[in-house]
Amino acid sequence: MSAVCRGSLLGTQHSALSTKMPTDHIQYKFEKDHHHKSDPNLTNVDELRTEEMIINLGPQHPSTHGVLRLEVVTNGEIVKNVIPHLGYLHRCFEKHAENLPYNQTIPFVDRMDYLAAMNSEHCFVMGVEKMLGIEKNIPKRIEYIRVLVAELNRIASHFVAIGTYGLDIGAFAPFLWLMRDREHLNRLLEWVSGSRMLYNYIWVGGLYFDLPVGFEERCADFIKYLKPKMGELQRIIMENKIFIQRTANVGVLPLDLAINYAVSGPMLRGSGLRYDLRRVDNYSVYPELDFDIPIGKGEMGKKGDCWDRAQVRVLECYESIKIIEQCLQKLVGEHKRTREFDPQALVPKKIRPKAMDFYVRAESPRGELGFFFRATGNTDIPFRCKGRSPSMVNLSVLPEISRGVMLADLIAILGSVDIVMGEIDR
Repeated sequence: MSAVCRGSLLGTQHSALSTKMPTDHIQYKFEKDHHHKSDPNLTNVDELRTEEMIINLGPQHPSTHGVLRLEVVTNGEIVKNVIPHLGYLHRCFEKHAENLPYNQTIPFVDRMDYLAAMNSEHCFVMGVEKMLGIEKNIPKRIEYIRVLVAELNRIASHFVAIGTYGLDIGAFAPFLWLMRDREHLNRLLEWVSGSRMLYNYIWVGGLYFDLPVGFEERCADFIKYLKPKMGELQRIIMENKIFIQRTANVGVLPLDLAINYAVSGPMLRGSGLRYDLRRVDNYSVYPELDFDIPIGKGEMGKKGDCWDRAQVRVLECYESIKIIEQCLQKLVGEHKRTREFDPQALVPKKIRPKAMDFYVRAESPRGELGFFFRATGNTDIPFRCKGRSPSMVNLSVLPEISRGVMLADLIAILGSVDIVMGEIDR
């Protein structure tokens, strides 16, 4: 097609651009050392001993769980050092949040930890409501629905963590079983919100919509189905001899080291500390619910090893089931649906908090998820919005617990951290 034809089809603007840019213009020029300049290794090759070498794992290898690059220095098959390299998936969440009203940021919050979007929404919305001073006005039915969907999402997230962890160390069948049951959870959450994974369901001051009619009964039926499946999961993975040999006494994270690195979630509880923000901060209606906080006990090896971290996630699924059952009882009993109930009744038309610095945190499936806000008081757009990613903080301890292990064990250790790269490279 000639330049004249292209101009007639695409308009005069295209013609103007084509006159400015010659057809032989080079938009990208390959440079042999381009990658070295953009993301250089921190290890100096000249300083390596004769038997040492640098191995790059990722940033697309399945065992790195996304676009994570691990610069690994090895002596044979023994890991001498590990350096995580980030920045391949930068999504500019914080810059988006500083250019949008609070309520329009919620879809971007979903895309941070895309495996636990309800939990992320719950945390973000609680922070904005506290800044507005309306957190005590939220109806109990809304609070119980928020906790219900957050715990459903927590189980779905843990199913991905446990299933992909099995894949990392060679167990394929449990992954398929867990994806099957996670699909039921995704369909329930899609029925509630209209979206499969990125929901925009929990709004500032309320919810996008009430639970669909019949949801409580369908959810209760699913819980009855899921309980025996959890027993199968315990036997097929956690009590599997090969799984125990690959994870027990591997990647031991001592409690003092975990505290010093500020790790949180199942990683911290796997090291023996009963610390869960749902109990520590007592937010939403969690103080009204009965559930336990599982911790690692070193049953198969040393306390704080890979097996303990996986076991904590399995046990947390049991506790989430208990929470879901209690929420369902409340939602069909004391706080049942009525014709007058409007989940958007308290949603503010304009979100303009007073000038302040404010930090909110909540317990996501990976640990302490936090948001720092700086409001100026004269706009509905935050001057600053900073996300505290539990995945990134937990990943920072990887070099400390990986030195001296076999290369294959490094994969088992990384899988036990349970990272989501969308949250790390936010």
